[in-house]
Amino acid sequence: MGQLLNIITPLHKRTKRDYLARMVDDKVHCMLKAKEYEFDYWDGDRRYGYGGYKYDGRWKPVAQQFIDHYKLGPTSKILDVGCGKAFLIHEIKQILGPEAEVIGFDISKHGLADAPEAIRPHLFQYRAQDAYPFGDKYFDLVLSLGCLHNLRLFELKTACAEIERVGKQGYIMLESYRNELEQFNLQCWALTCESFFDTAEWIWLYRHFGFTGDYEFIYFE
Repeated sequence: MGQLLNIITPLHKRTKRDYLARMVDDKVHCMLKAKEYEFDYWDGDRRYGYGGYKYDGRWKPVAQQFIDHYKLGPTSKILDVGCGKAFLIHEIKQILGPEAEVIGFDISKHGLADAPEAIRPHLFQYRAQDAYPFGDKYFDLVLSLGCLHNLRLFELKTACAEIERVGKQGYIMLESYRNELEQFNLQCWALTCESFFDTAEWIWLYRHFGFTGDYEFIYFE
């Protein structure tokens, strides 16, 4: 196993959340709508997901942290699994320059279509739980932010194995919990999560699936 990192957590903590309000807001309906992963999830009412996911520059310093930590350079190859609107890899590409090969995929047509125009040619629609169309160790870094907890256990095994296979380095960030309060808040807030595990369980799964990359967890405190 790699290192436990703290790159996304500061961004996550900026947002205030009313956990109980989401739990009692016809949540089954909201979950079903969110799991379409289209307009309502990204840019519709907050009850269905992000409530309007627009770029505001917050990902630039995060991109620099990834570049520095993983020693990425002008000819590096990076894959983002479940890239959404691809704000992060857009910034990575902007910093590294035109020779860097930066690729992302996601299941959301709306997310990909609403990505920054410059990165759109490098995106495609695909599922994280399918075999990736790339050779072994093709990428210098494969990262996945807030995606894999939306998979079921048997799908997680494939996704972790594929990230390990196609990347020389890997990074996965997921939702998790460390105590009963965080477990309750996560269960209230999550709309698309299929795999609810505490930190120790996730680490056990990574080892069981043979994932050797870095990892990070966000918590709903």
